[in-house]
Amino acid sequence: MSQPVDLFKKLTAHCKEYGFIYQSSEIYDGLSAVYDYGPYGVLLKNNIKEYWWKSMVQMHENIVGLDAAIFMHPLTWKASGHVDAFNDPLVDNKDSKRRYRADQLIEGAIEKFQEKAEKEVEKAKKRFGDSFDEKLYRETNPRVVEYLKKATDTNDRMNEALRNGDMAGLGALIAELEIADPDTGSRNWTDVRMFNLMFNTQLGNIAGEEGKLYLRPETAQGIFVNFLNVQKTTRQKLPFGIAQIGKAFRNEIVARQFIFRMREFEQMEMQFFIKPGTQQEWYDYWKQARLKWHLALGTDAGKLRFHDHENLAHYADAAVDIQFEFPFGFRELEGIHSRTDFDLSEHQKLSNKKLQYFDPESNENYVPYVIETSIGCDRMFLAMMGNALVEEAVGENSDGEGNTRDVLKLHPALSPLKFAVMPLKRNEQGLVTKAKHIFNELKLHFPGLYDDTGSIGKLYRRQDAVGTPFCITVDFDTLENDTVTIRERDSMAQQRVSISALEGMIRKEVDMSRLFKG
Repeated sequence: MSQPVDLFKKLTAHCKEYGFIYQSSEIYDGLSAVYDYGPYGVLLKNNIKEYWWKSMVQMHENIVGLDAAIFMHPLTWKASGHVDAFNDPLVDNKDSKRRYRADQLIEGAIEKFQEKAEKEVEKAKKRFGDSFDEKLYRETNPRVVEYLKKATDTNDRMNEALRNGDMAGLGALIAELEIADPDTGSRNWTDVRMFNLMFNTQLGNIAGEEGKLYLRPETAQGIFVNFLNVQKTTRQKLPFGIAQIGKAFRNEIVARQFIFRMREFEQMEMQFFIKPGTQQEWYDYWKQARLKWHLALGTDAGKLRFHDHENLAHYADAAVDIQFEFPFGFRELEGIHSRTDFDLSEHQKLSNKKLQYFDPESNENYVPYVIETSIGCDRMFLAMMGNALVEEAVGENSDGEGNTRDVLKLHPALSPLKFAVMPLKRNEQGLVTKAKHIFNELKLHFPGLYDDTGSIGKLYRRQDAVGTPFCITVDFDTLENDTVTIRERDSMAQQRVSISALEGMIRKEVDMSRLFKG
């Protein structure tokens, strides 16, 4: 288990050291689960958003964009169910004074049962070698069968308690499993109770319930309340979608694992409005379409998987997660939900305004059904960083010892910088002038960097660490024949090319349109 933990620590340290992510308000000892994106982080994040936006809006004639306000009428959240049902089960440890989500504590116990079973299987593999029948062993070995049965039974009991809102049942499970505070080992727990996750504030100087506003816990409701506005002004016919990227806020009980779970985060959501009865067809379509979007970036298919929801939200008749294998295990990266007509119907009831679509083909009015795709921009950022960060050997140094480099093998279309220009010697005015001229020409087309603050080898390593696909070195031959050395990040291959060819070479690799072809 140490390797994933070490990898995650290395990833978080890399993000700070190279200007991707900083702890918010760090000079005041930080603010828990709130982070700032640094110079390279904001570039990468913007590229992720651009890739999503273009794939949704630019590449679909029947999907349009929206940017709804963060503040909405408070009845919006009554209609959506967030006021009454947007809760997590909370439990406090009386000794450590720490708060936890009860379901996550139980999930941790389930994972321990599964890990014990896997250890038994691994020991048997080593003992029996090539003759080992893993499937048979899993089905017949008493210890493995017992551990897996405990995991399954505990999971079923937890899900039943969550479905029924049975907080006492969750508390009983915690006691029965002898779950201890992860930090202190104390088993002195309070009763489990529900905790609403919405932040609230006041409208102007109006006090009381009539002035209460909420920071939106999701971006979807801004789309639903604008459904008819968008449909009429864009003259869209069903099926059509509305896409939005925006901030959302959740007062998480336990926000941890770096930027995986934060209190302020950014969502990329698309609500696809369809005719009732066609939801299964479109649900299957968007499952596959969204998986292809991830795979187009070169992500290993083994790091992505579908995971069906066991407990459906009150608005859904089907839901699946696309999970990614983060350094701490497979976790949700994106959700695809069949939301039925719940949201539009509830807003119609509470607002007394019709939110129906007139279908010219069937000559009838009806409330559309909705298929939702929702991905956390911050989680996608973490997935791309975790997937791309590699430590690899790069030969030996002068003492015969192995050298390594940290390289961020991001898809070039997502890389924060596309190129870096560096003169061979920073004290040679001719080289500096030429290098800056090349940089000034290329920056008209791509984000890049001019750097003469170290040796070429050290500059290469720094650009590897931030994921820059191309490094361009200006030397004395450049002054003679207008050629430069261009180095490719992943292979470290170098070639001599004319200055006039640089733009075309870089564009060929970093152009985002390559991701959409095919």
